[in-house]
Amino acid sequence: MMKFKNIFAAVFSFFSMLMFGQKSQQKQYIFFLHNKFLEDHSFEEKHPKYGVAEYETILNKLRDHNTVTISEKRKTNTDPTVYAEKVRKQIDSLMKKGIPAGRITVVGTSQGGYIAQYVSFYEKNPQLKFVFIGASFKDDSLEKDKNFKLYGKILSITEKSDDGHVLLSKEQRFIRSDIKDFKEIELNTGLQHGFLFKALNDWITPAKDWTSRK
Repeated sequence: MMKFKNIFAAVFSFFSMLMFGQKSQQKQYIFFLHNKFLEDHSFEEKHPKYGVAEYETILNKLRDHNTVTISEKRKTNTDPTVYAEKVRKQIDSLMKKGIPAGRITVVGTSQGGYIAQYVSFYEKNPQLKFVFIGASFKDDSLEKDKNFKLYGKILSITEKSDDGHVLLSKEQRFIRSDIKDFKEIELNTGLQHGFLFKALNDWITPAKDWTSRK
């Protein structure tokens, strides 16, 4: 556990230093929001069906010399709307320091993808980038809010074998939105919802490509 605390400290320390560096505006900033399982379990615990959530490996794959990755392990039973407000404030702080919205991407898997959708709704910024991974299902909670809309440049990634999943483009929250820049990918790994537990290039590579595009 200390190892992961040190990782967080290093990430946020690195983030703070770059914030004030002369070249900070050239960096890409990724907020990575993990799945629900990690809220209630340690990094080492195995999901009975999907195994260990490969959080550290995912972060390492998202991170490179030109990218600042911001992430943390959320507390048990985190309220998605409250946490989305926290992320929104962090994004606003970045932008106030001169980081263009187009260099900021929120990437979320499963529950993290739902939180990312709330961030999209709260920010209402067409230049922010978002990657929702395994975060659109038939009659899910976001479909119940008839006023909910999405904003920004959006990539949605779903898995064909994931029970109950729906393409985001078929969801009412997307249909009622006015998204100008959108792409969706349906994978076919056969891993069901477990695809997002793994540090698969199948979803990490397009996610990284989305963060670096203009």
